Amino acid sequence: MRVNELAMYRFGLAVFAVILFMFIGRAPGMIMTGSAAQQGNHQMPQPLNMTVILERVYLDGELSQEVVQETCWSMESFWAKYDQWQFTDINGSTFVFRKQVDDISPLLKANGFFGVTEDGILTIFNGRPGQSRIIQSFFQIDIKKLESKIQEELIQGIPIKSKDHYVEVLETFKPYSLKKE
Repeated sequence: MRVNELAMYRFGLAVFAVILFMFIGRAPGMIMTGSAAQQGNHQMPQPLNMTVILERVYLDGELSQEVVQETCWSMESFWAKYDQWQFTDINGSTFVFRKQVDDISPLLKANGFFGVTEDGILTIFNGRPGQSRIIQSFFQIDIKKLESKIQEELIQGIPIKSKDHYVEVLETFKPYSLKKE
């Protein structure tokens, strides 16, 4: 399956290159003014102004976007600048790149809490459980098997401050998940 993804990625890059060269060919390449135009001197290429959208996908499924305005004098330097990103789309002069981030999102670090819903589903909330928006749900746990102290922590909400803590909490509650038969 990995071979198919690589082939699709290369195909996408090839299509992108063709579209890009067509776009560059339509752009006004050079401007000549004054005596330089009269003498027939070589023209200087103009840069391309592009919009770049950088998408970051975090472990918790959160997607963030950053919009960057780029002035591109050389396509080689443009591609080199984003070589750690996966090219995903182009629309006119807007390029979209994506990167998988091996961390939890800034939203989770700032305001994420593990808790349980009324149905006993282990859930991450944007804020304390109960009155907050659900960010992500995982699996139903058998609350009765938990110690009363841990039950109370889940009801109050367990703050998420790091990737390690995120993984640790999920691993802690996995043995208490109710298996569907």
